[in-house]
Amino acid sequence: MAVEASIQMPNVTGRAAQGYWPAFWMLGSAFRGNYNNWPGVGEIDGMENVNGTNTEYGTLHCGVNPGGPCNETNGLGGNTPCSGTTCQASFHTYRVEVDRSTSPEQIRWYLDGVEFWHVASNNPGMDATTWANAVDHSFFIILDVAMGGSWPGNPTGATASGIPMLIDYVHVYTA
Repeated sequence: MAVEASIQMPNVTGRAAQGYWPAFWMLGSAFRGNYNNWPGVGEIDGMENVNGTNTEYGTLHCGVNPGGPCNETNGLGGNTPCSGTTCQASFHTYRVEVDRSTSPEQIRWYLDGVEFWHVASNNPGMDATTWANAVDHSFFIILDVAMGGSWPGNPTGATASGIPMLIDYVHVYTA
């Protein structure tokens, strides 16, 4: 399975971006109706950004909170800057592939076609059950711009209001 989106993050930076938290992410379908089984049902963050920085974050959340094989609440993640133009100034392509056909199985994150992070089923501390609970099921896709939270901090009086995240497309591919 691969999920890809062309997104322009909210075009706001500096003090005006304090508290902005745009994201393109997926939660395991078993989360619906339960709401107490995170992170065990899996969360794959295809793109997250905070406070208008020129950085894209990709993360897997799994196992138990706190700690566990995915180091919750942080998760297992990597990041990279948008190149050419900033993440906020133009559209970039964000892609996550869940590849269960390889050994070890992998999740790979791409920005504009370039892999910048991956997590494998044989990561230290990962066991087969935790991996399967995190990736061997359907997901629902979420695209949102949260304001404030534990990661970006709260908006301030300098925070610009109402700057949208623009979506060109979202594609889901299955093998």
